[in-house]
Amino acid sequence: MTSELVQDNPRKCVLFDVDGTLIDALDNQRRVWATWAARYGLDAAEVYRVALRTRPMETFAKVAPDQDPRECLAALHELEDEDVRSGVYAAFDGASELLGTLPSGMWALVTSNYEHRVRGRCARTGLPVPRVVVDAAAVEEGKPSPVPYLLAAERLGAQPADCLVVEDAPSGVEAGLRAGMTVWGVNTTAAVAGVHRHFASLREAVPGILAFAQLGGAATARPQLHLGLRD
Repeated sequence: MTSELVQDNPRKCVLFDVDGTLIDALDNQRRVWATWAARYGLDAAEVYRVALRTRPMETFAKVAPDQDPRECLAALHELEDEDVRSGVYAAFDGASELLGTLPSGMWALVTSNYEHRVRGRCARTGLPVPRVVVDAAAVEEGKPSPVPYLLAAERLGAQPADCLVVEDAPSGVEAGLRAGMTVWGVNTTAAVAGVHRHFASLREAVPGILAFAQLGGAATARPQLHLGLRD
């Protein structure tokens, strides 16, 4: 009944980043990129710095412009797929409860990773996968472009102003803000510039997210920016 009402009436939707927001996989990402960088004789710290802000093909263009990007991507896929099978990681506290409460069609995953890998990690951590997943292959422009979040809203049939973005990274926060959405930051000690609200953990944000979605009480009003937007 709840899901039918959500489909028939204007509603709030929640758009989640995955790595670092729902699943604690940042150490895994760092190790994968370090191994990849070693294969090409590159500085691991610099490669990871770029990778945090761009999609893989964009990363290769910046850090290894003389290499075949298809070969680079194949090597990265090999390493990341192996990490999905054997890496150690877990869902952040509160993720399972939160996603299990939100009705189908009311939330989406928006990731700079690839859908098959996200599905693998969700399966290993016991998290559900929504019907809308916007991954690196779905868009020509990745975060910090607003395109991924705008596409997710479109696929959910929601207006950007009615969407809440939950993020942990500067590029994702910027993408959500540029899309005209409410953006909350989680799992960081300090607030990422521009977020409307900041929570040190996902668990702390759960009641507010459910309230925004009108599932945990009255929806909250859009708050003021926590920090000034970047130029």
